[in-house]
Amino acid sequence: MKPLYVLALFLFICSTRLSAQNNDLLLARQYAANGEQQKALDIYQKLFKQDNETYYQQYFNTLISFKKYDDAESIAKKMLRKYPGNSEYIIALGSVYTQQGNTDKAESLYNDLIKNMPADQNAIAGIASQFYQNANADYAIKIFLQGRKLLRNDAAFAFELITLYRYKRDKVALTEEYLNFIPTNPVFISQAESTLSSIYEGPEDYDMLKTALLKRIQKDPQQIVYPNLLTWQYLQQKEFDMALNQALALSRRQNDDGTSVFELCNTLVSNGAYDAAIRGYEYIINKGDKENQNYISAKIELINTKNLKVTSGQYVQADLLGLEKDYNGLLDEIGRNRGTVFAMQKLANLQAFKLHKLKEAQTLLESAIAIQGVRPALLAACKLDLGDIYLLNNQPWDATLLYSQVEKDNPNTTIGQDALLRNAKLAYYTGDFNWARRQLDILKAATTQLIANDALNLSLLISDNLNADSSGKALKIYSRADLLIFAEQPAKAMLTLDSIDKKYPGNALTADILMAKARILIQQKAFTDAVAVLKKIAENHADDLWADDAVFMLGDIYETKLKDTALAKVYYQKIITDYPGSLWINDARKRFRLLRGDKNDAS
Repeated sequence: MKPLYVLALFLFICSTRLSAQNNDLLLARQYAANGEQQKALDIYQKLFKQDNETYYQQYFNTLISFKKYDDAESIAKKMLRKYPGNSEYIIALGSVYTQQGNTDKAESLYNDLIKNMPADQNAIAGIASQFYQNANADYAIKIFLQGRKLLRNDAAFAFELITLYRYKRDKVALTEEYLNFIPTNPVFISQAESTLSSIYEGPEDYDMLKTALLKRIQKDPQQIVYPNLLTWQYLQQKEFDMALNQALALSRRQNDDGTSVFELCNTLVSNGAYDAAIRGYEYIINKGDKENQNYISAKIELINTKNLKVTSGQYVQADLLGLEKDYNGLLDEIGRNRGTVFAMQKLANLQAFKLHKLKEAQTLLESAIAIQGVRPALLAACKLDLGDIYLLNNQPWDATLLYSQVEKDNPNTTIGQDALLRNAKLAYYTGDFNWARRQLDILKAATTQLIANDALNLSLLISDNLNADSSGKALKIYSRADLLIFAEQPAKAMLTLDSIDKKYPGNALTADILMAKARILIQQKAFTDAVAVLKKIAENHADDLWADDAVFMLGDIYETKLKDTALAKVYYQKIITDYPGSLWINDARKRFRLLRGDKNDAS
């Protein structure tokens, strides 16, 4: 029993001592937190004397934080005498010298450490980590670079060096490290792009990358990672044609199926570089391989891109005719079936609203909605578009039947509400204002803000002008102009708008006419002229129905078209301060905060 008693007593004493030390440690931390330096240091010193290894780091850190450099130097030397050559204590002593301003002594210590470093990967990583933990990233990098020499492995510690270079924001070294690393690790190219884009600050940085890449491509022309990264570099610089040229050159050299070119073209489209994207899609098509998985996709995307170019306003009449020809060529090659109804819909819209071939557009959409198995959402969209074309073709009864059919088939949905709005607009265009107003009042509570906003504005337009003129004669002319704007016949619309004041001077439509003209000018991409008209509404009709719309539109044009963020902020701020009840208030607030640079733009 005696040995057991002795063991129990020993364990009790040890546990009691450990508990006391833990209490002392907590007390020392409390003293330090309260700024009672000497009391904290006295306890740490006592604990250090009891157990050097366990309490060294806490005691040393406290000495440094309280600027007791002589004492910190003393205990670091004590530990070195006890453990000669230990890198932890060498680095600690060097950090004391640095704090004291003795950088030469610190560097002498560190350089001796580097000279005597073992050729052991784990040991090297450990020493570098100790430097990093002591806030000395420069020597951590030196350790890793020297480690490469010792291990005779230039690829060693790549991840660690990338992390350190990024931490130091050393763009040149980070770039070189990635360019050394990714040829044997191509899966990390996306990471490299993301990291470099986060640290690069302007054209000079990207030019530095381009120069480095061109040198490496010349030295190692078979390496495909560098050309891919060069393509990405051109994209960041918005040099879209150069990006495509690079991708085309690589595709031709590899004689591949053009997948990388196809993917790049999608990126070009999202950046509005339509001409470059068109050239890329044509390259894939001109390869002539109809079995190529990208062939049909490229044909479809080529047409979609040309359509985007047209709808963005960057076109001439020849572009419209060429696009019509491309659509017909696609439909002739692939057929008119449920898989190509989307193309039939887009062609019909092109013919109806850009080329004004209403009969051809009507015939095409009638055949489209007769095809079996079309997706319900696409079928409904085609019916709505056909209803619009019936309206333009002076077939309002056929138009309202289609709108009503879509509304009935899609209750309580966005597309159903869109159908109801189109029906209400049809009544407005044809002069049946009271019926239109009843339908619009239903849509004021629509789930989609755009539909609700359109419904509210049109309802108020009708109400305000019928109150001023119960016969609605001026409003009937205005609604005809509205229909001409919808039909994309701006010249006729302008003449119709100008005729209102001549026939009915003193009418209540002054601000409405200005807004209609602004819409025409925006449709024609005449943004500067549109700004002048919208300012007249904002300044001279500040209490009118269209005032907040005009102010928001000014902000949008300055932000997205004229690239004047300062003026954009002025008009978004005006919505917030002058029109707090506007339907645009949330959008204006969000855009203002984004332009101001707020981090939490969603608040």
